[in-house]
Amino acid sequence: MAEASFQSADTEEEAKRGKLSATNKQYNRTLAQQRVVAEHVNRCLKIFKILPERYRNRRRRFGLRCNLIAALYNYELALAS
Repeated sequence: MAEASFQSADTEEEAKRGKLSATNKQYNRTLAQQRVVAEHVNRCLKIFKILPERYRNRRRRFGLRCNLIAALYNYELALAS
């Protein structure tokens, strides 16, 4: 399971009837914060119907459309802050 992807990271789990140390809790918290950001981006791509359905347009334009949606998402984030 550790060889599944070089970019994936697993959370630290507690042993039976044990507690996590403070460093493991902090690691899990920062990992969860990073995952939330990625899930919000995935949500945005699903709203624009890029990910949840089959892409039926020209394959060369898929990257362009993803970049345009990412630009819209970044613009929305800039307006919110």
